[in-house]
Amino acid sequence: MKNRILRNGTGLFLALAALVWALPARAQSAAWEEFKSYEGRFRVLAPGPMQHRVDSLETPVGKLAHHTFFYQPPKTEESTADNLLYLLTYCDYPENTVHSDSAELLEEFFAVTIEEAVKSVKGELAYASPQDYFGYPGRVWRIDYIKGQAVIKSRAVVVGSRYYSLQTAMARERSLNPSANRFLDSLRLLE
Repeated sequence: MKNRILRNGTGLFLALAALVWALPARAQSAAWEEFKSYEGRFRVLAPGPMQHRVDSLETPVGKLAHHTFFYQPPKTEESTADNLLYLLTYCDYPENTVHSDSAELLEEFFAVTIEEAVKSVKGELAYASPQDYFGYPGRVWRIDYIKGQAVIKSRAVVVGSRYYSLQTAMARERSLNPSANRFLDSLRLLE
């Protein structure tokens, strides 16, 4: 049951990421901007204006709202952009399903999340490791996909019953760009 719940939530997240990839891009600003979501209780830096969408999914634990914030550089800048996508999602899980105090459950939750992410892009997991974030349990991982030509870097953290995920996608030759780390490391929680 837990695996089914975790897989359903992860599947929606990855489907949203695929949909975001297909959306038209907006113009990129030369300076990075701080984006705040008071409802999401976070702030993050991005190289341009973040767009927002909310999707709902019926799951065995009830209806879940997946909030997706993303930025894509304009098509005219894709050949020089460090990353082709900056993505932050969050989802609130019902009580007694996912919680930052449940160490055993979170091991399974993160393992299934990473496994489903790899499957969704038919990629290969390059690495994954635990990385707590301001005292909350988290993971970082990298997926190589499109036959090794592209990379997705991810950072995820569970705060209470809220799951946050940040991702950047880039061409393999740009996998060590500083913009990816700047974005992935910029998440701050709002009180």
